Amino acid sequence: MAAGGTRVRTANSDRSESITMARNIDIELQVSRYSPEQDLEPHLQSYRVPIRDEWVILDALNYVKDKIDGTLTFRWSCRMGICGSCGYMINGEPKLGCATFLKDYAPGPVKIEPLRNFPIVRDLVIEISDFLEKLKKVKPWLIHEGSNGQGEYLQTPDQLEQFRQHSMCINCLLCYAACPISGLDPIFIGPAALALAHRYNKDSRDQGSAERMATLSHPDGIWGCTFVGECTRVCPKHVDPAGAIQQYKLAAAMDGMKSFLMPWGKR
Repeated sequence: MAAGGTRVRTANSDRSESITMARNIDIELQVSRYSPEQDLEPHLQSYRVPIRDEWVILDALNYVKDKIDGTLTFRWSCRMGICGSCGYMINGEPKLGCATFLKDYAPGPVKIEPLRNFPIVRDLVIEISDFLEKLKKVKPWLIHEGSNGQGEYLQTPDQLEQFRQHSMCINCLLCYAACPISGLDPIFIGPAALALAHRYNKDSRDQGSAERMATLSHPDGIWGCTFVGECTRVCPKHVDPAGAIQQYKLAAAMDGMKSFLMPWGKR
């Protein structure tokens, strides 16, 4: 307090006031609700939640669950962009709920829906059994016969870099929600599974590339991709599934050309 009773504003008091004002601001969430026992189609339900600078979409959903409506159902686990559980359509874009800040959508509203191109189990929860079956088809594990007789298999840093980017996939399924082919063709194996196949093909310890190629060089595999590129754009881990698929196509074309020009190589 200055002389004469005048209140002096400081940088700290301005900051405190702005924080207090921010705590009085809320935003509307329009959340997709669906209970198969009673609903024919999903519908939107509105909730108002406060905005906090540090809150992400997942925090807002947990606020609704804890404070407003305990029946809201959604998946989440690690809150760190690692488990891939909290993928939703946020204002029409596939995003991770734990990596998308609520304040970026002010003044709202924010529409939160389940990932498209998947059957809905309840509210924001999708059925992923079909994806898991497709994932098994690409054999996303090291295929290696025999032993090198020298213990562990060593890799150089350059060999590791060949597949490191594609190993970052967390199976969040955002790429499937963004991929128009996944929505149109239910037998298309899809971007994440194909990128993981490429990851093992590029691994110097793996011997299963020919086996995977025989499975995936079909219209429901790599040739089903039309290279729209949305899968790469929405990937939160920068895996570049579209680029992996195009490299896979090039390898398949080269194998086909070799078998045509040098058929004796198969004898």
